[in-house]
Amino acid sequence: MSEIPTYRKIIHIDMDAFYASVEQMDNPALRGKPIAVGGSENRGVVAAASYEARKFGVRSAISGVLAKKYCPEIIFVRPRFDRYKEISSKIHQIFHDYTDLVEPLSLDEAYLDVTHNKKGNPSASLLAQEIRSRILNEVGLTASAGISVNKFVAKIASDVNKPNGQKTVNPDEIIGFLEELPVRKFYGVGKVTTEKMYQLGIFTGLDLKSKSEEFLEKHFGKSGSFYYRVVRGIHNSEVKPHRITKSVAAEHTFDTNLSSEIFMLEQLDRIAVSLEKRLKRHDVSGKTVTLKIKYSDFSQQTRSKTLPYFISDKSLIIEVVEELLYQEKMKDSVRLLGISLSNLNNEEKKAVVVQLKFEF
Repeated sequence: MSEIPTYRKIIHIDMDAFYASVEQMDNPALRGKPIAVGGSENRGVVAAASYEARKFGVRSAISGVLAKKYCPEIIFVRPRFDRYKEISSKIHQIFHDYTDLVEPLSLDEAYLDVTHNKKGNPSASLLAQEIRSRILNEVGLTASAGISVNKFVAKIASDVNKPNGQKTVNPDEIIGFLEELPVRKFYGVGKVTTEKMYQLGIFTGLDLKSKSEEFLEKHFGKSGSFYYRVVRGIHNSEVKPHRITKSVAAEHTFDTNLSSEIFMLEQLDRIAVSLEKRLKRHDVSGKTVTLKIKYSDFSQQTRSKTLPYFISDKSLIIEVVEELLYQEKMKDSVRLLGISLSNLNNEEKKAVVVQLKFEF
């Protein structure tokens, strides 16, 4: 008699249009209307869009100008990150009622390993349903969920029945689920990679699965072996409650383009103050300072310098930034400046995962 296989039970929770939904919850006048958080009709970038705005093609990361073109009735709302963090904290408190193996990806999404959960409930699907119900009742927002045996499949599944839905992919359904999936839906396959796959005749998971590991590595480098494994349902990454912070950054998009380095330095000084506060909040220092410059034509440039010692003090950061700023002449006026600190002095803490029989 063969042994019953053991699997992890992973839930990926993704809040529905989080920033926009918080704004609509707090301001009833915005409910049912197309809104964009961030950006403006003249400049800036959209951070989030309500579902009413998404119907017109408005998405995060597009310019405010484009959002206005797609949806003339769009309402731009200034982001309130302190409020989003406050709401996110309440949601995470709910997560921790079920498991301490919670890996936040951002303010609005997280992985939960409920293999061995505090409720003693063997059904990950029922737990996901209960968590979503509590978020709605206690916070006032809807969430979607994906449930499966690993993080990769769970994340893809959470997008299937959005908004306010969930999708469970059982162990015996994984291969079929991935084979039918368009490659553009694969987590980790961006726009450029999608186009490259299309050129190679790879349109679905089944097409991807037909390619050898050598073929995929030849065309996609190290990512090729990742694609080879995940399309076969192999993804062993654990849920890490203490995700290592690889870099800390602060940036600002200006209402009027800057053409003078003196004015840029004034703004960078303010950005460095914000960065110093974030570094203190994370209790980290770093060795590599990177200056990010986005020009008026939307082209982007980064300049970096690595020091022999760790820093987190604003005065030391701005000293390096000033050097980077004057490293070469600006090619155009500047619409955005940013500073990041990487090569940090933090260490990753590993989570212990208990594996139990899988019952959805």
